[in-house]
Amino acid sequence: MTARTLCGQAYLRTPRARAAVRLAWGVARVYIPRMPKTTLAVRADEEPWTAAETKAVRAELEDDLLRLRKELDLSAKELQDLLRDGVDGAGNDQADVGSTSLERDAEMSLAANQRELLLQTERALQRLDHGTYGACEVCGEAIGKLRLMAFPRATLCMACKQREERR
Repeated sequence: MTARTLCGQAYLRTPRARAAVRLAWGVARVYIPRMPKTTLAVRADEEPWTAAETKAVRAELEDDLLRLRKELDLSAKELQDLLRDGVDGAGNDQADVGSTSLERDAEMSLAANQRELLLQTERALQRLDHGTYGACEVCGEAIGKLRLMAFPRATLCMACKQREERR
């Protein structure tokens, strides 16, 4: 009996039951509930998200995603050039080797930061698609529209972010 036939039986018609069977049978498909896109979290003193605001945030995130991918590709090429040219060090004096090493470390740090921003942007787009955008990942309260418009990748409300920074 396969997972497909198990999922078709009457007692496994709910999405949660099908997900449990898929998990038990090792099928990589996971059920993630989707909420309507109009139920994005807002604070009590704010107006609900309009379609234009949601569209503007999505457009900004998608533009950032494209820009970050291009920058990450460029950084990878530059880092590859630095690694290829500066591996040996023969014929270079100590200042040149040190300069190359510093440049390589800075490029690696920049690439790591760009990769992190790329992941945050992808995650924000996923949260927007799933209807969880605007809700704090720790306490579940609304993050706030103004905070999200200023920093669309935010995942924590101000109180949780302050607690995190104190640690």
